[in-house]
Amino acid sequence: MARISGIDIPKNKRGVVSLTYIYGIGKSRAKMILESAKVSEDKKVSEWSDDDTANVRSAVSQLVIEGELRAENQINIKRLMDIGSFRGIRHRLGLPLRGQRTKNNSRTRKGKRKTVANKKKVTK
Repeated sequence: MARISGIDIPKNKRGVVSLTYIYGIGKSRAKMILESAKVSEDKKVSEWSDDDTANVRSAVSQLVIEGELRAENQINIKRLMDIGSFRGIRHRLGLPLRGQRTKNNSRTRKGKRKTVANKKKVTK
């Protein structure tokens, strides 16, 4: 396995696909990285020379990825929660943020169903 910015990327896959294993790098960004490093998109990682790997590493090191990006996202979410915006409140409550209905769906955000018992009728 090749190691780029602390992540082991698979050697048996094409360069574009294997770079997407790094958090913050999608398919289009991976293509841009390989283009700037002058490495063919169709080459598998195992076929890369040491120079190719070094070029890709230097191109990736200029981007905000992995821990830095995760920390930045968490700071942004915390800021929303601190200022009390709608999205921040939804984050705090663990509900969907982007206008989805919650009556029937959104189990991923809300968690497992919590059954509420019915009130018992008083008999006279």
